This record gives sequence, structure tokens and C-alpha cells, in this order.
Amino acid sequence: MRHLKIKQFEESFFRVIMFLSTLLIVLTLFLIIFTILYKGLPSLSWEMISQVPKGGFYFGKEGGILNAIIGSLYLSFGATIIAMIISLPVALFINIHLVKRKKLVNAIRFILDLLWGVPSIVYGAFGFAVMIYFGLRTSLLAGMITLTFLIIPIMIRSMDEVLKTIPIGLMEASLSLGSTRSETAYKIFFKQSLPGIITAILLSFGRAIGDAASVLFTTGYTDNIPTSISQPAATLPLSIFFQLTSPIPEVQNRAYASAIVLTFIILLISISSRFLFNKFNKHNIKS
Repeated sequence: MRHLKIKQFEESFFRVIMFLSTLLIVLTLFLIIFTILYKGLPSLSWEMISQVPKGGFYFGKEGGILNAIIGSLYLSFGATIIAMIISLPVALFINIHLVKRKKLVNAIRFILDLLWGVPSIVYGAFGFAVMIYFGLRTSLLAGMITLTFLIIPIMIRSMDEVLKTIPIGLMEASLSLGSTRSETAYKIFFKQSLPGIITAILLSFGRAIGDAASVLFTTGYTDNIPTSISQPAATLPLSIFFQLTSPIPEVQNRAYASAIVLTFIILLISISSRFLFNKFNKHNIKS
């Protein structure tokens, strides 16, 4: 009887802890969103979104953040495409060609997990060192390369976790019918895991567009929209940072409006990820 009461107390205690933790997270999220909306909405306008800065982005009161929006999209799309070209074959290779070499696979996953946890400022410093070694200047290309290093571990491990859920019997059946491992990887495993792969790509894109530290030393900054990958580019996270350091209240408020735009983009990515996952998942079930 006493043992039963102790177990009931433990269950009630941890249930309260979980409830309070969830409540704290939800309240923190709403507080962040409320602060951004409260300070940023009055400064948010179509002119701000559709114009480049005028009179110097750090201290100018006029103009907008179009250069930062376009720069962030260029940078994130470029890095995500490069990372996808590298990550997909690696994830398939781990789960098809190395599936029986458990120790090697676990070592690779452990290294990728370590790289995932490395602070983004370290990637920024590494990208800056590579940039200096090859004689590159701060540019869109240098920022893409740095962001690619940042999101590759995230993308590979996300794809890997999806591919791990595919039954090993499916691969054995494919090989027994005369398919090569490469055909099995790209014609069967890729198709079966397509919803998860799309989600991994979109999540990596969201991480790329929201990161500031990794591009601080490599992408540079400009008031103009870049027309080539050799030119510097503005990004939304850095524009928020620099505007908040301005002594001009109008510029500070515009930083919160920039945060609204960035939050909206990331929210749109999350919704798109969920929509595409459900769409392709239903297609896979029907097929």
C-alpha cells in the first residue's frame, strides 16, 4: 500500500513538473512574439519591405530592408542547394552501403552529432580562415560556403533518421531481384523517404536563414542588392543586430519590424514543411 502511494506521488509530481515546463515554454514563446509585434508592427510597412536603405543602413531613418530580405534568400537558397547535393548521397550511402558496418556508422553519426552541436560562430571563424587562405573577399559566395558547412551535419542527420525507419527487408528484397545498391538507394529508399527528406531540407533552410554568427565575418554587409556571388550581401539577422545598436529610436524599431519579417519567413517554412510532408506521405501510402 505504501509503495503504491509513493508511485502515485511520483506520477503526480512529474506530471506537475511536465505541465509547468510546457507552460513556461509556451509563455516564453508568446512573450517573445508579443514583444516583437508590439515594438515592430508600428514600423512595419510596405515601403520598408520594398525599399533598400537610404542614407546609410545603420543610422539612416529612411528606406527599408529589401536588400537584407533578398540577401538572406540568396544566401540560404544557395547554401541549402549545395548542402543537399552533398548530404543526400552521404545519407543514402550510410544506410545502404554501410548498413552492416555498425561501428563505422555509429562513429560517423557521432561525429555528425558533434558537428551539429558546434556553435555557429565557430563555423564563421572557420569560414573566415578558409576565405583568407584562398584569398576570397567578403561575399555571397563566402557566406554560402560557410553556411553550407553549418547545415550539412543537420541535413545529413535529419535525412539519416528518416532513412533508418525504412525496413531493412525492403533493401534485401530489392537486391534479391537484381537491383544494385545505387538503384535501391535512389529508386526505392529515396522515394520512400521523400517526405522526411523534404522536411530535412526545409528545416536546414530555416536554420540557414536565421543564423547570424556564421556569416558575420564572411558575407559582409551592403545597402545594395547583390547582383553576383562575388559581391557582399546583407542578411536579416545581421540587419536586426546592427539596427538594434543604433542610437536612433526609429532605426531600433525597424529592427523589431525586421524580426517580424524573419519570423514570418521561418513560420512559412515550418508550415510548408508540414504541408509537403503530409502531401507526399499520403502519396507514398496510396502508392
